[in-house]
Amino acid sequence: MGTPFEDMAEIDRLVHEPSRLAITSALLSCEYADFLFLQRITGLSKGNLSSHLSKLERGGIVTVTKSTGGRPRTTIGLTPMGRDTVAQHWERLTRLRDAAREWTAPGE
Repeated sequence: MGTPFEDMAEIDRLVHEPSRLAITSALLSCEYADFLFLQRITGLSKGNLSSHLSKLERGGIVTVTKSTGGRPRTTIGLTPMGRDTVAQHWERLTRLRDAAREWTAPGE
């Protein structure tokens, strides 16, 4: 018989990394966010945030749009696939947490 902890192998590693989980979770609550806003709420440096966004963009999780016209601005949003992926990730973590609370080790 398996344990609820075996489901950890199914966790999406691209999204689960703590900084990327913070970024994508923040984006769940809005349609788009600008780079400076994400930097401020995550506490990441510009370079670190940029690196994580590049990985998420390559993975099809976010779109990154750079605009000019006055001040340059970078806007980030979840793709439809990204929105589904992040929502499913949180659902899986919730199920894992709930199952772990109910689990009893063999022999106990």
